Amino acid sequence: MLILGLDPSLTCTGWGVVRSEGPRLSHVANGQIKTDGKAPLPDRLHHLHDAIFAVIQAYQPDRAAVEEVFVNKNPQSTLKLAHARGAVLAACGRASVPVAEHATRLVKKAVVGTGAAEKQQVQAMLKVLLPMAKVDGADAADALAVAIADAHLGFLR
Repeated sequence: MLILGLDPSLTCTGWGVVRSEGPRLSHVANGQIKTDGKAPLPDRLHHLHDAIFAVIQAYQPDRAAVEEVFVNKNPQSTLKLAHARGAVLAACGRASVPVAEHATRLVKKAVVGTGAAEKQQVQAMLKVLLPMAKVDGADAADALAVAIADAHLGFLR
């Protein structure tokens, strides 16, 4: 089963694809999609939507996974995250890819073993779980973590 993990952001959205065969995982691909901060919001969302849709077409995942929305101290940041998340979810919907949503603490717990893990701990575990992967930045690492968590949680269901 191919799982597309997504870490939406208006500035840089991470994505990662893993193959899950029972409890075994393998890296397929990962990347980051950046938008032009000077472009109008609708153009940025359109670019993000189309880029994620292209990833879906290229890898044909069986399902996708995304972290649930968390509320920032800055309401504008939360709104921007929600807009980006909507574009990503719309691309999945357009491609008829089912999407699971997971709390950030659950993703960290599934990957590291504790929901209070730091980003560095998550990235260290990625090297253990996907030793051959060349990760294209922090946002791609977060997306791979979401995909791994979804694989682990799906395996336990």
